[in-house]
Amino acid sequence: MKYLVGARGSQLSLAQTNWVISELKKKTPEAEFEIVPITTKGDTDARPLFTINQKGIFEKEIDKAVAEKIVDFAVHSLKDVPAELPDDLVLACIPKRESANDIFISKDGNTLDTIKTGAVIGTSSLRRAVQISRKRPDVIVKPIRGNIETRIKKIGEGTFDGIVLAQAGIQRLGLDIKFEKLPVEVFMPSPGQGALAIVARKDNSDVLALLKKIEDPVSRNVIEAERSLSLFVDSGCRFPVGALASQNGNKLALNVTVYSVDGGKFISVRQDADSNQAKELGKRVASELSAKGIEELAKNWREKVEEWNKK
Repeated sequence: MKYLVGARGSQLSLAQTNWVISELKKKTPEAEFEIVPITTKGDTDARPLFTINQKGIFEKEIDKAVAEKIVDFAVHSLKDVPAELPDDLVLACIPKRESANDIFISKDGNTLDTIKTGAVIGTSSLRRAVQISRKRPDVIVKPIRGNIETRIKKIGEGTFDGIVLAQAGIQRLGLDIKFEKLPVEVFMPSPGQGALAIVARKDNSDVLALLKKIEDPVSRNVIEAERSLSLFVDSGCRFPVGALASQNGNKLALNVTVYSVDGGKFISVRQDADSNQAKELGKRVASELSAKGIEELAKNWREKVEEWNKK
């Protein structure tokens, strides 16, 4: 049996997809796979992500190909997948999650603590921009786009003194580069960061059975808690939310932090639940955030982004 696999054409996406295929072949050596590269809006639009008022800019076209039976399933970075999928699609598999934390890379080996005042730090995310500014209000944070290799190259060219990005991407590409691992307590990651999402059609029972062979139950539980939170607080590129769930035995914990636009205010919530209550945990945390005023922070973020977009 041959399966067609949809993915973006970037080196990271292809590396992730090839890893998924290698894991599937361990379980089903007789199966054959062919990667079908698909260009998404996020690949062709060079604007900062928060200026693009559309969800799923890195996955919509690929999932459309799944729905239309052009490919059998799709491999995504999970944080790029909206909390709600079209009715005919399902998040069929979540393999074992990589490190969820962010890292700091600089051209001279400095850490985020030791880099010079006035240094230019690049990031593709509003969440990281606020977190950097809270930790180092004396540096300049600027948007940066491009694949991981392009962003790293910009450090060497002198455009940026350092960048902040996800450790998982470096690991999946197998890059040998010096970096500082940033603590999740200070740099709470985006919901789903470090995990992969494999999307398939709900009615494709053979593919669903195949993909379940590489599902990681713990990763599924923690991701379901984080995605449930995202659904109820409507987080995304225009409203950055840091969230990280963990599982210990049969207990789940979900930690969430959201910031004001200037980073001066923040709301933090932590709740626990049984591991089979992941979606309910996300909903309860969202309810507590609402009671603590998250809607006002979200409104201010979206107003600020609209203001930036008009400049």
